[in-house]
Amino acid sequence: MSLRVLVVEDEASTRQELARMLTGLPEAPDVREADGGEAAVRLLGTGTFDAVFLDVSMPGLDGMAVARVLRMLSRPPAIVFVTASERHAAEAGGLGATDYLLKPVRPERLAEAVARVAAPGAALPADELAVVQVETGRHTVFVRRDDVHYAEAQGDYVRLHTARGTHLVRLSLSHLEEVWGPAGFVRAHRGYLVAVHWVRDLRATSSAGLLARTPAGEVPVSRRHARALKERLMAAVRDAAR
Repeated sequence: MSLRVLVVEDEASTRQELARMLTGLPEAPDVREADGGEAAVRLLGTGTFDAVFLDVSMPGLDGMAVARVLRMLSRPPAIVFVTASERHAAEAGGLGATDYLLKPVRPERLAEAVARVAAPGAALPADELAVVQVETGRHTVFVRRDDVHYAEAQGDYVRLHTARGTHLVRLSLSHLEEVWGPAGFVRAHRGYLVAVHWVRDLRATSSAGLLARTPAGEVPVSRRHARALKERLMAAVRDAAR
């Protein structure tokens, strides 16, 4: 499938580099550029595009505003957000984004995103959100997915529990379940995901019911999710024994 692509990015060198990488892919021979949201909307009014690779933080009309405009088109293009921050991932999912790439964009991830545009419905890559960027005041903390023992929903946020502490990020638990599922994260409860490889045992209590014990703490396991979790734990043990 030959795609017509629009790159929307206010930083010239970043925009040109992304466009160059895209034109190097066989699926995207036709790439146009826009230096901001307003320019993107004008271009979208002059022709149709199959995909828009869209920065989030731009002066004037930002990426989220452009995405909402795209949603109103009779034949909207696929939206791929390209941004330096993970903080907008949940909102991007709500806008129906096909993919969410973090800067600097790796060539293999860009190729995966283009493949998803060309073949709608393709599964998210297993390394999606392999590192979560957490903003804490003036500091930025990078949390590796493999260090997270379990995730707990807290309103519009998710608290990631690791052996060294917890981190609050603006993501939805359902989004994490989708992208971290291939990496071994399983729903244990309506408000919890647990990493199978960090579960040490299951413990039944009279007060709290079934609990999955991890080094970072205990996770409640609901009756609805107990069977699936036990099956995943058994499968992990069998795989380790081979």
